[in-house]
Amino acid sequence: MQKPGIIEGADGRCRCSWHQGLADYERYHDAEWGLPVVDDIRLFEKICLEGFQSGLSWLTILRKRDNFRAAFAGFDFNKVALFDEADIERCVADAGIIRHRGKIVSTINNARRAVELRDEFGSLAKFFWSYEPDTSERPAVMDLDTLRANPTTPTSVRLSKDLKKRGWSFVGPTTVYAFMQAMGLVNDHLDGCYRQPEVQALKDAFVRP
Repeated sequence: MQKPGIIEGADGRCRCSWHQGLADYERYHDAEWGLPVVDDIRLFEKICLEGFQSGLSWLTILRKRDNFRAAFAGFDFNKVALFDEADIERCVADAGIIRHRGKIVSTINNARRAVELRDEFGSLAKFFWSYEPDTSERPAVMDLDTLRANPTTPTSVRLSKDLKKRGWSFVGPTTVYAFMQAMGLVNDHLDGCYRQPEVQALKDAFVRP
């Protein structure tokens, strides 16, 4: 009998059920979600895409990710920081992305704030990984009830407040926690998922910036 929130795939492996058995979503679960990331471009991309996800599903954003990358210069925040009104209108007209003017403007604003953050800390990675939660904050067992009961954490609230103080937008604590989950600051693969121990081993060996 499978634990709640765990499903067995066609390959016989047990996984977190949120990928819904969809091939592209399953690949994302297996190859990306929860792996520690230090690349500044990927960190910036993810926090922006989490902002676009607000009110939508991550699957919707994932399936448009290549279009987002094309629209936002591969999420090179040095380039996006130079976007102007013409770029805003171009993005608003782009049917391949989420045409939400506020989120598009936010991405450009956040790119400028990312440049400032990089200049202050040396890298976005150094800043974000300084918010990796202490083990005392983490649950003893990550099961479905725990995951559902904790859409935010004390650390995601602190990080959200810090980013907002620095002028970032669309970075509420729920959005920030989803970013932390995806970029490996926490390992929220459920107990019973085959990736949980593999991701944990990568985190244990990971050299923090």
